[in-house]
Amino acid sequence: MDEIKKLDFSIEQMNNALASIKKEIALNSSILEETLNCIDLTSLNTHDDESDIIKMIEKVNDYSKHYKHKNVAAICVYPNFSKIAKETLTAKNVNIAVVSAGFPSSQTFFSIKLAECELAVSKGANEVDIVISVGKFLNAKYQDVFNEIFLIKKTIGDAHLKVILETGILKNIENIYKASYIAMEAGADFIKTSTGKLEPAATPEAVFIMTKAIKDFHEKTGKKIGIKPAGGIVTPEDAALYYGIVKYNLGSEWLNNKLFRIGASRLANNILTELENKEVKYF
Repeated sequence: MDEIKKLDFSIEQMNNALASIKKEIALNSSILEETLNCIDLTSLNTHDDESDIIKMIEKVNDYSKHYKHKNVAAICVYPNFSKIAKETLTAKNVNIAVVSAGFPSSQTFFSIKLAECELAVSKGANEVDIVISVGKFLNAKYQDVFNEIFLIKKTIGDAHLKVILETGILKNIENIYKASYIAMEAGADFIKTSTGKLEPAATPEAVFIMTKAIKDFHEKTGKKIGIKPAGGIVTPEDAALYYGIVKYNLGSEWLNNKLFRIGASRLANNILTELENKEVKYF
């Protein structure tokens, strides 16, 4: 692991930039269409059963029969549903994402983390969302955090790895920046704010710092790493703000579902409601 670059951005600068973004961002059909196509449609309920996942995926499969708008980017489920997701999903250009490696706490034996990720991919997942070992990070065991991510990425191969930082408990913007950098150096294809299981979940401040880290990492390495706000993102206005932050720090080339995702369960219906000018409860 290389020496971590220090954040060269103050809270005051961040707050000024966010105020500017909020003032300039306009909610329009183009932004709504693009954010809809960047959603990881998520079902991570304790009571989920195969029938619940099949029902959600069939909605994704039939979506184009009902709407002209772009479909979601992926469905996101627990790893034990990888096989049924693979067997059920027929919609084109929609990926199968799973949470794994002891989600949401990342508190289990590392051998189990590796095995769970490997099993999920072997059963059909092509994207894996994991949580960093937050306790190790907060106790400055940065090499241990790096090693876990590195070995998981090595294990899942070509499947995309999204690394959840759980930014709401990282205490300050310096830690968010540092965790972002460690994850990217270790092989993350995306960095993600939150599990949605703790508060606060996604915040504009966290995403601003994470996109700043992505920009710095890209300038250093030439690699483009994706960003995924997740947790508590419900309204089209929320989504538009995150769209604006990504555009501000990373530019328009990041505004596609190869590099920008939003993890949400209710957002898709709310965006469709805005686009259709009537209440939509499709998903």
